[in-house]
Amino acid sequence: MAVRIRLKRMGAKKSPFYRIVVADSRSPRDGRFIEEIGFYNPTTEPITLKINEEKAQQWLQEGAQPSDTVRVLFNKAGISK
Repeated sequence: MAVRIRLKRMGAKKSPFYRIVVADSRSPRDGRFIEEIGFYNPTTEPITLKINEEKAQQWLQEGAQPSDTVRVLFNKAGISK
């Protein structure tokens, strides 16, 4: 099973926020996921970013691959692979 760390879109039309989730790469973007490890809200000023660093490091060590956007968010939060 290929596991990805990616964003799940939530919120109303034109006011999105995102949850950072660990999911099987074959599941749909807003579909089933394994675990939620944080959230990201780009509409607030300044942006809101909260990530559970322990869970993120654990999933990265187990082989989960972050999406490109999540990789950038991890860099902002100081989490590296």
